[in-house]
Amino acid sequence: MKVLILCTGNSCRSQMAHGFLQSFDNRLAVCSAGTEASGKLNPDAVRVMAEAGIDISHHTSDQVDQYLPEEWDYVITVCGGANESCPAFMGKVKRRLHIGFDDPSHAKGTPEFIANEFIRVRDEIKKAFYELYINEIKPQL
Repeated sequence: MKVLILCTGNSCRSQMAHGFLQSFDNRLAVCSAGTEASGKLNPDAVRVMAEAGIDISHHTSDQVDQYLPEEWDYVITVCGGANESCPAFMGKVKRRLHIGFDDPSHAKGTPEFIANEFIRVRDEIKKAFYELYINEIKPQL
């Protein structure tokens, strides 16, 4: 089963979702991309995922256009900007979903507050994508 996770910058939320979903089942082919990919991962996202036992440091931040020729079982947007741009994804998709999350890279405040925002969003992503995996994706495998 092939899953594409979209976000605007493909540096944080989509990368965390990619890491978690791939960790749930190695039978899944998971990719992530951005409508305005930054070209690099957010170091705080890499750090909080490592703290959760998942290494995403090898991921790349890719433009969504490179995935258009492929067929996808799921295309999942994780932020409002990508959800609004999603109709521009003209590739073949069986199921489109939007599961939105706050962008922790926009958090302002003390280093502790910002770190806690990354952890909060990471944990929300893990919970939402695990529920999606258990309730919808796994029964199809």
